[in-house]
Amino acid sequence: MAIRKQYLKSKPVCKVTFAIEAEEAQNVSVVGSFNEWNTEATQLTKLKNGTFKGTVDLEKDNSYEFRYVVDGTYVNDEQADAFQWNEFAAAENGVLNL
Repeated sequence: MAIRKQYLKSKPVCKVTFAIEAEEAQNVSVVGSFNEWNTEATQLTKLKNGTFKGTVDLEKDNSYEFRYVVDGTYVNDEQADAFQWNEFAAAENGVLNL
């Protein structure tokens, strides 16, 4: 799993690239506070090597909770900036600090 952050000089935006290895998976998305936890909003694209990848523009100077959804199963990214317990999900979510 990997997260890459690219800050834009021209706008208060950070391009965040999410990537997760999931060769056997059919569908992977990233959900979080930035897309209302909508599993359809941010679908990742499967690459030939079995990695799913996608880029999202997020406002900088914010923190966002997020998780991956791999064929319906919620998964945290080990490379998240932090982890935070979420009462609604009854689980820890990854945190992205921009």
